[in-house]
Amino acid sequence: MTTIKDIARLSGYSIGTVSRVINNHPDVSEAARIKVEQIIREQNFQPNSNAKQLKQQSNSAVTIIVKGYENMFFEGILERVQAILRDSGEDVAVAFLDEYSNEVQAAIQLCTSRKPKGFIFLGGNLEFFKQEGMKIDVPCVLLTNTAGELNLENLSSYSTNDEEAGYQVIDYLIRHGHSEIGIIGGSASRIGSQIGFRRMKGCLDAFAAHGIEFDEKLQYEPSRFSMAGGYESVKKLLKKNPKITAVFAIGDTIAIGAMRAIKDMGFEIPKDISIIGYDGIESGRYTIPRLSTIHQDTEILARKGVEDLLLRINYHHPVAHEDIPFTLIEGESVASPSNQ
Repeated sequence: MTTIKDIARLSGYSIGTVSRVINNHPDVSEAARIKVEQIIREQNFQPNSNAKQLKQQSNSAVTIIVKGYENMFFEGILERVQAILRDSGEDVAVAFLDEYSNEVQAAIQLCTSRKPKGFIFLGGNLEFFKQEGMKIDVPCVLLTNTAGELNLENLSSYSTNDEEAGYQVIDYLIRHGHSEIGIIGGSASRIGSQIGFRRMKGCLDAFAAHGIEFDEKLQYEPSRFSMAGGYESVKKLLKKNPKITAVFAIGDTIAIGAMRAIKDMGFEIPKDISIIGYDGIESGRYTIPRLSTIHQDTEILARKGVEDLLLRINYHHPVAHEDIPFTLIEGESVASPSNQ
């Protein structure tokens, strides 16, 4: 059976554009409308009439729930998600929560008070979805965390393979001659932060593969995803373990705060201490020195998430779970230890 995704592929236009044509939205070019309608006729495509009627009767907005007030990586994804949704003719609402808040309970409350068409979660704790995820009765997409293991019928997810990326970071630092490596950010507990837990697991696998022991008490400090959190956590880490020559901050926002603290403590980057982040945010390109990092593709994350949600809001379409490729970007903040 032909789907809206097939129509988008055959016409060369996005799912959002096809959706606007099907729903007679005025914000579509004449060329796009002619091409899409031609493909629809050729494929004998029949939109789901029940879903279309629901869409026409509802004035509710797609709601984006953002976990954390200071995570600059989420700012980049949020901007792209909002732009794509608005280009698709959708109204958008945004709700910000503390990074330790229960986003599922917040969504359940919003379902009652605002009746949204669907949710996009930027960040999320799988434990909360396990407990109450099925109480959300609209389509949902989780970005930056993978929910495949939950098998929820209303939840798709798109994320980077955090374990593999964490492994590559530590392998990269070890290949540069570092063995005394510290890690800051998130939580080493699965319950506290699944993202931090998976990135940490990848790190531990890399240490083990290289035959290097990792002492969590001496080489790890938790932190919120904020510059202030990074500043304080790296100061604690370096004071309790002066042997450290390289630091992995599991978020670029954390790394930028840590870079300031390292400078304030009288060290130079990367001469005295190397540092690498995770996310690939725009600000990292302008730090001094330029930050080395794991780059996550916010454009692909945003586009995949929005297209998935629109498909499931308007048509009978199964959930999906997909890893988005990452790239290790070599900036200027990592060098071999000065004693080598």
